[in-house]
Amino acid sequence: MGKLTMDEILKIEHLCKSFDNLPILNDISLTVKKGEVVVIVGPSGCGKSTLLRCINGLENIQDGRVLLEGETINPLSGKSPTYRSKIGMVFQSYDLFPHKTIMGNVMLAPTKVLKRDKDEVRREAEQLLEKVGLAAKKDNYPRQLSGGQKQRVAIVRALIMHPEILLFDEVTAALDPEMVREVLDVILELARQERTMLIVTHEMAFARAIADRIIFMDGGRIIENSDPEHFFTSPGTERAQRFLKTFEY
Repeated sequence: MGKLTMDEILKIEHLCKSFDNLPILNDISLTVKKGEVVVIVGPSGCGKSTLLRCINGLENIQDGRVLLEGETINPLSGKSPTYRSKIGMVFQSYDLFPHKTIMGNVMLAPTKVLKRDKDEVRREAEQLLEKVGLAAKKDNYPRQLSGGQKQRVAIVRALIMHPEILLFDEVTAALDPEMVREVLDVILELARQERTMLIVTHEMAFARAIADRIIFMDGGRIIENSDPEHFFTSPGTERAQRFLKTFEY
């Protein structure tokens, strides 16, 4: 019970989470393989973001457990910062420090949390910013960047921690439509690099293009767990069918 097979990296077992006695996640079980892209979709309020926060150790859980590479993630254990360095999370709100430059934002965690050499981190930061088209912005401040550029910086900030898994929580939700594509292109490139990713999104065309597997949630439960072609062409539940009818994809 709880052991991972050779190609599994993340295992969620019977996870339950409530806020003020209101159930948010109900008996969630899920396994993710190394290099797999799992996209989580479902109506607002179904528990998608809470699931990611539980995986990252940002939320305590009432029952069940989350295992990363066979070790239980427990925010109360005192090891949470170590686990979080293995799980990179990108939020829809960017969460960049306004008083620091782009380079300062990217370098902060690897130098302060991981105690890595500053020169080494700076070189890697420059390379990563180059890859997402932001090398020329390294000395700018967040207020000088567009929403799409800020989100690309947030992705770089996660990548420089060398995480085992990347979590994306509605990273395009706060962006103007013309900025969405530049962020999704970066995530698509990460998928080509066989990064392990869990992605919460309402971008159905993007989900269909990038996912190895689709998880459909409703009411705090996993309703469907299937490959994208099956989910988008012949969903197995009436609830998923109604959900998909609200989108053009």
